[in-house]
Amino acid sequence: MKAFRCLLLLLVVTVAACGSDRAGTGAADPAPLGQTFESDIRLAKELSEAYWRQVFAADGLAYRPVTAFTAYRGDDGPGCGGRPSVPNNAFYCADGHFIAYDESWMRKLYDEMGDGSVYVIIPHEFGHAVQAQLNSGFRLNVERELQADCYAGGTLGALVEGGSLEAEPGDKDELLLNLAAAGDPTDDWLRPDAHGTAEQRQTLFAKGYNEGTAAC
Repeated sequence: MKAFRCLLLLLVVTVAACGSDRAGTGAADPAPLGQTFESDIRLAKELSEAYWRQVFAADGLAYRPVTAFTAYRGDDGPGCGGRPSVPNNAFYCADGHFIAYDESWMRKLYDEMGDGSVYVIIPHEFGHAVQAQLNSGFRLNVERELQADCYAGGTLGALVEGGSLEAEPGDKDELLLNLAAAGDPTDDWLRPDAHGTAEQRQTLFAKGYNEGTAAC
């Protein structure tokens, strides 16, 4: 599957991978758009922040952009709150308000499962950045993670509706594969690192896409 595919919602839980042929949110136009891993990373970052800037402004709030958007490889990533980064991961760090991702891991997902991985993971991490700015509180980690999935779906749904991303049929399997691969094997919500099962993550992503981030 080539880069710059799109979201296509077929059923409540069947959602598609994403992409675009233009940036219509006021963000800078990367070039070449959507033709490479690097440009998809850049576009996903720019569109996610542009979307949340608009949402915050509509509520009379000021969105605070992340201080850094950092690629690393393996175990040489930035630490967060006294803890080292780990390979095969992407994360938002509230202590420093930045996002970091293992570039080798993200590129592998991109090559093996398509560009949908970029447009799921990056908006998800920006969802955590928004939670921090809104001082969102959660009893369980899985609640935080599923809301970030919902925020990711809502972000992409708004970008499609607003014309920044263009819908195209045939990509649903790619995004479902990415969400399924990130799901927990069991429904154990008490685990401190629980993110939700594949079905739960797909469902919350679709909820955001259908109903918007306000419903998350």
